[in-house]
Amino acid sequence: MPVKSNDRLKVTFLGTGTSIGVPVITCDCPVCISADHHDKRMRTSVMLEINGLTFVIDCGPDFRHQMLNQHVMNLDAVLFTHEHRDHIAGLDDVRAFNYVLNKKIDIYGTPQVMEAIRIEFPYIFSESRYFGAPQLTIHPIDDRPFSIMGIEFIPIMVMHENLPVTGFRVGDFTYITDASCISDQELKKIKGSRVIVLNALRNSRHVSHFSVGEAVEILTKLKPESAFLTHLSHFVGLHAEVNKKLPDFIQLAYDGLEVMV
Repeated sequence: MPVKSNDRLKVTFLGTGTSIGVPVITCDCPVCISADHHDKRMRTSVMLEINGLTFVIDCGPDFRHQMLNQHVMNLDAVLFTHEHRDHIAGLDDVRAFNYVLNKKIDIYGTPQVMEAIRIEFPYIFSESRYFGAPQLTIHPIDDRPFSIMGIEFIPIMVMHENLPVTGFRVGDFTYITDASCISDQELKKIKGSRVIVLNALRNSRHVSHFSVGEAVEILTKLKPESAFLTHLSHFVGLHAEVNKKLPDFIQLAYDGLEVMV
């Protein structure tokens, strides 16, 4: 079932940093020593709340802290964009929801992602399952729309250099991270979104991520009402300074930012 116009979607940015986060260990650049909380970035993840349901896209190594920071008491499903560790390494911590909610947690991702999770967390899937292992129900997905508890998700298939990555559209909201290329066919799926989130690693070009300039160019063509840049490294610059230079409808996301769609 598609999201209806009167269904309000609350988006919370749990993390907006790149794979090593910000501040970076041992770095004393202006961003890493900044006292502004907008410049403190955990690994990239976002939470969607709609009709009493809670979904998280990616659970990296900061997942536990992100759940505690936002006082999250319910989790209905985790969706994965791809299998890199900064997007899956926190999966073990979903077991807290198993205990409290007394249910398995549904996880969604491509077969390639699910296979990587099986390799990364073999004890979860062994026949003699360890008592303390997370209890999960796997749902493989492809490029076709699918529903979770009545909410429709439209996969957006992008490329992270040579690695396939899945973005997601829910109603008027589209979320894409770790992309360096989006085909015209996939851009058509995004067009018309009121709010778009897109990755922008740094100011200079990168082989597997959009730069700030490239992300701005794509968003300017798509023309959403508002857009947010995520998966940001310390090379992007200070949050307060960079935002002043961006087009009015685009801003840097930051950890804890809440957006109603």
